[in-house]
Amino acid sequence: MHEAELHDLSDDSDYAASQQQASGSIMRCDSGKSAVTEPNGSEVVYSKDNVTIHPTQYASERISGRLLLVKQGSSLFMSWIPYKASTDELGYMSRSSNSGPTEKDRSLYTIKNLPLTDVRSIRRHTPALGWQYIIVVLSSGLAFPPLYFYSGGVREFLGTLKQHIFIMRSADDANVFLVNDFQDPLQFDKLPLVWGKQRESPLCLAEWAAFLDSEGRVVDSKALRKRIFYGGAEHNLRKEVWKFLLGYHEYDSTFAEREYLAAVKKSEYDIIKSQWQSISATQAKRFTKFRERKGLIEKDVVRTDRSISYYEGEDNPNVAVLRDILLTYSFYNFDLGYCQGMSDFLSPILYVMKDESESFWCFVALMERLGPNFNRDQNGMHSQLLALSKLVELLDSPLHNYLKQADCLNYFFCFRWILIQFKREFEYLKVMHLWEVLWTHYLSEHFHLYMCVAILKRYRKKIMGEQMDFDTLLKFINELSGHIDLDGTIRDAEALCACAGENGTACIPPGTPPSLPVETDMGLYPQDDDVL
Repeated sequence: MHEAELHDLSDDSDYAASQQQASGSIMRCDSGKSAVTEPNGSEVVYSKDNVTIHPTQYASERISGRLLLVKQGSSLFMSWIPYKASTDELGYMSRSSNSGPTEKDRSLYTIKNLPLTDVRSIRRHTPALGWQYIIVVLSSGLAFPPLYFYSGGVREFLGTLKQHIFIMRSADDANVFLVNDFQDPLQFDKLPLVWGKQRESPLCLAEWAAFLDSEGRVVDSKALRKRIFYGGAEHNLRKEVWKFLLGYHEYDSTFAEREYLAAVKKSEYDIIKSQWQSISATQAKRFTKFRERKGLIEKDVVRTDRSISYYEGEDNPNVAVLRDILLTYSFYNFDLGYCQGMSDFLSPILYVMKDESESFWCFVALMERLGPNFNRDQNGMHSQLLALSKLVELLDSPLHNYLKQADCLNYFFCFRWILIQFKREFEYLKVMHLWEVLWTHYLSEHFHLYMCVAILKRYRKKIMGEQMDFDTLLKFINELSGHIDLDGTIRDAEALCACAGENGTACIPPGTPPSLPVETDMGLYPQDDDVL
């Protein structure tokens, strides 16, 4: 293919349309005026208002601004300047400061005078529903958050680029436009998808205290969840923080209410526990379901995390507590009972809580979200695997097409990841860090699915290059255990979640685990009538 043909975008429908609309004008902007010359001699060749970044899934945190292409001499620069907090430059009133993005957030996402020579590629997305958006990937591997064009203008943006720099469409993906790079069309395997906030240090005691008012209420639960999402919590705080993240405590509960709750739930736990403790050996002979569950639990607990000092050794009392809690849960939720994998969830909770009753109720709260993972018909797992398939199709269509060709679209090779939330993939302390990130539900209730996509994308070149079939892929995925970079994967998953936006949310059917139940307090806090 000749160089001129590589550069030609005339077969791209959006670009062709932009050329027809341009009517010979190089300048494209909302006003329709010709190019604007600045006092310093630079020339604004493209200007578009209402170009918006979605830092999170919440509409209140969207940041709108103006996208500019500025030519200075022979160089082209791109800028995205957010509107000021009080009012945007179109005259629309912004959201109040206590619900919208802060000035720090606006500054974080500002793009100032980015040379197009630093850009590797620009990916265009045209969803069936919603706004068109682009993702700008730099040569360094940094990918800026998606820029949503609320008022259109993507094709004019690409058309303007064509007027001033050398770009071509990727032969592998017609929606990827390559800038000054013709070596490897996509090159996504080599580059981490990184933007926005860096990972932070864990939440410390002083910070935790600052989140509480004088009576112990969490004053800003969203800010707390955001803080934990980006840094986790110090281990000595997990005993308190996890109770909130799991829904055992309500964020607006006081110290006194939590103390009262602990006493009430301890009494309730003892009553439930006594139900199976009172079963005699003679009764057990006639209680097949109880014998089966008890036998399964006793086999599992002696194999659960025995390399951790808290559970190691013969006749370890903590292993006995693990067994007792799981047996009690099988009576509390008799329909679900006990399934293999539940001990994997309970083990870190007991390790953190060091209290039998509180560990039980935190486990109950977690099973309210993840219990469908263990349904006999596996509908909870199937819904998550289906959602994962749709997310991969949205975020990595070449990989999706390969898996389709290899008859791997059931994604059963990711079954263990989803079933026990990556428990076997990371070291014990790292698992606890990951879980508290997932439990924040800060960016998405289903952030674990974006974690799956991030890992698959990271290894897509190996998967596709070695033409792995299902058995080979399953073996490869299982052997990744202990070799996955957790912080890098969380950051990639954050990038993918932001990239997918509302289209990603649409890929996940309502009610897909671990969605919160309709009544999130689970009756843990008594109503006034109950107190009387």
